[in-house]
Amino acid sequence: MRAIVCRELGGPEMLRLEERDPPSPGPGQVSVALEAWGVNFVDVLMLAGGYQHKPELPFIPGLEAAGRVVESGAGVTGLAPGDAVMISMRPGAFAEQVVVPSTSAVKMPVGMAMEQAACFRSAFQTAYHGLVQGGRLQAGEAALIHGASGGTGLAAVQVAKLLGATVVATARNLERLVAAQALGADHLVSYGEGRFRDQVRALVGGVDVVFDPVGGDVFDESMRCLNWGARLVVVGFSSGRPATARTNHVLIKGASVIGIRAGEFARRNSQLGRQNQAVLLNWAGEGLIKSHISHRYPLAEVASAMRAIRQRDVIGRVVLHP
Repeated sequence: MRAIVCRELGGPEMLRLEERDPPSPGPGQVSVALEAWGVNFVDVLMLAGGYQHKPELPFIPGLEAAGRVVESGAGVTGLAPGDAVMISMRPGAFAEQVVVPSTSAVKMPVGMAMEQAACFRSAFQTAYHGLVQGGRLQAGEAALIHGASGGTGLAAVQVAKLLGATVVATARNLERLVAAQALGADHLVSYGEGRFRDQVRALVGGVDVVFDPVGGDVFDESMRCLNWGARLVVVGFSSGRPATARTNHVLIKGASVIGIRAGEFARRNSQLGRQNQAVLLNWAGEGLIKSHISHRYPLAEVASAMRAIRQRDVIGRVVLHP
């Protein structure tokens, strides 16, 4: 089988396509032949050594993919050869065949395409956990979703709408928010010029939840848009700079700042993680949520996919195919 291997940290140019023997499943594991792979911003960070989880070299990148079970190890129940599944890894997904614990392989909803499944879990689990457990978003509240041209931001737009919120979606410019509007955003705001507080206030008065994968100046400006008791959910720092929270604003507004890590949350709270996943799979099966895919590349061209992410060319998600 073919696998993408990182033997030295750096940019996408460090990746190599190598031939390896297909792995065999052990007890409690399944072997999955993969048909589509999702590429994440975290993959780019991990390749450069800039993510909090630093796998030992050499390693196979990739956090999520989708395919079909080819073999089950001893003790596996509920999965059989031929089942279509989406998988998560930490990392290791960018290969034609992988072995994962059976708990890391989730049956796809009927009718879901492989490329949708390949980029579904990380974005939607982050969005749902961030808005529900992190932001405690309630129907009738206003949610400010930053980075709404990215995969996680677009997922958050859809989740917030299904939770009954009024959604203000933001990005560097309005042209990048066409997909957010199509997926249900009520208002579109550009943060490309820095100051957006007046636009947000004019549209909704103030916001109750801020979902922020951008950080930096965007977070700082969000502090000026809060209703009393607002919750600011810190998802990441794609701007390149962690924010500096003005605690006087937090105090005056009775606000909360909450950091979220969906994967770690699910590992430490397995029952709630499964409940979150069940809600999302049900919504996906009903066609209520979906990933917006703007770029597709062959597996062998994963470096091009990562460059597209690094250059901010992507709207939504990037998927690799065989």
